[in-house]
Amino acid sequence: MKNNLHVLRAERRWTQSDLAERLDVSRQTINAIETDKYDPSLSLAFKIARLFERTIEDIFSPLL
Repeated sequence: MKNNLHVLRAERRWTQSDLAERLDVSRQTINAIETDKYDPSLSLAFKIARLFERTIEDIFSPLL
């Protein structure tokens, strides 16, 4: 799954650690999501979408 989490995070000038703290996950989890090595759980995807005030579809898209 592709995502634009890095862009959204950079717009707010948050580090991976900043975002991880806000989502109660590790920095390594954020890095893995951003580099497409890990797809977040549905509950984590919803937390990310709420945090950035976007829909899940705005942030994540399937690889085609």
